Amino acid sequence: MTYTTDALSHGIGNDQVSKQWFSRPDDQRFTSLSDVYSFKANDAAKMSASIVNTHRTNVVGDIETNGLKVQYTDENNQDAEKTPTNWSFQQLANLAKAPASYLHNLPSTLAADCMNWGLRYQRDKELIKTYGGLGELRACTGPDYGRIYDWEIIKSVMNMNEGTGNRWKIAGQMTGARDGMAVYDPDYPITKENTTLFASDRDIFLFLVDDKNPIEVGKTARGEPDLMFRGFYAWNSEVGSKTAGFASMYLRGVCANRCLWGVEDFSEVKIRHSKFASDRFADEAIPALNSFVEGSTQKIVDGVQKAKEAIIATEDEKRLEFLTKRVGLSQRMAKAAVARHLEEEDKPMNSIWDTVQAITAVARDIPHQDNRVTLEKKASALLEKV
Repeated sequence: MTYTTDALSHGIGNDQVSKQWFSRPDDQRFTSLSDVYSFKANDAAKMSASIVNTHRTNVVGDIETNGLKVQYTDENNQDAEKTPTNWSFQQLANLAKAPASYLHNLPSTLAADCMNWGLRYQRDKELIKTYGGLGELRACTGPDYGRIYDWEIIKSVMNMNEGTGNRWKIAGQMTGARDGMAVYDPDYPITKENTTLFASDRDIFLFLVDDKNPIEVGKTARGEPDLMFRGFYAWNSEVGSKTAGFASMYLRGVCANRCLWGVEDFSEVKIRHSKFASDRFADEAIPALNSFVEGSTQKIVDGVQKAKEAIIATEDEKRLEFLTKRVGLSQRMAKAAVARHLEEEDKPMNSIWDTVQAITAVARDIPHQDNRVTLEKKASALLEKV
């Protein structure tokens, strides 16, 4: 069953999911948590990590293929020879303090000599940590790199979802408009074309929502229910290409391009892959996610009410001063926001809530998406302060 939300008047509030959706090839798209978990768990089972002394490491160039091999003896005196991926080559070059972009253009034998010299004489630490499977070097990091496996993130999400009766799912889709409101279908069919579950040999990105249980946070300007639903995304890279983390939010819709519309109360937890990353993941990220998905929705309802009660100005001069000095808008943009709110809401911009609506309204006129999202984040920051 579809329902209507005020997503269109609020505009796009987050494009991170859309960027993932746009850039992922077909083999990195999954339509269920169980499928993406199986892929990453099976992949990790083929991998192993080793601590290696740089003086027992040798990079070898192949004249015929112009490729590289990394030979090393690990802490257990086991010999290995592996071919680096593009990513691990960049990591190894970084550890050797040699620019990867420059090495790429050298003959392989010369590039190998440069990397060997850097690893042995330029590096201030003798140990490195390798990670890979049979014949493949997938990651090469410092010895204190704290690996959080992708399958661990996915398993935590699956356990959380089971505890809520599997309410969390791949997002539905806005299918049109009715009387200025967006029509949202939580049961829109999910395929690889519109999924929001992504995984590769380098990372994962998961976006799920509880869109069959919308929350009324107030009324729209026309007196209709202002409906939102909860969503979160999680990300990680077990090879060190990004941090681990969760981001939670309330939103009013997801479009076909997987942009998130009408986002409020956005927050995130990031965890760097430092020595105790796994402990921080267990102690900080998992409790934060469980608290969000199991918590009361009264917080967002109360927050909206407080924003409506927080008066910032009752005359145009003070409104413009607030927008320019407190929010950071230009004078031109501030005047446009004040005028737009009066035009669309048929009343002056007096409260924090009014200000948020005014900013998101003028943001819709900005053609460049990055600039539009930056402005909308200023509006979200106001609500967070309330």
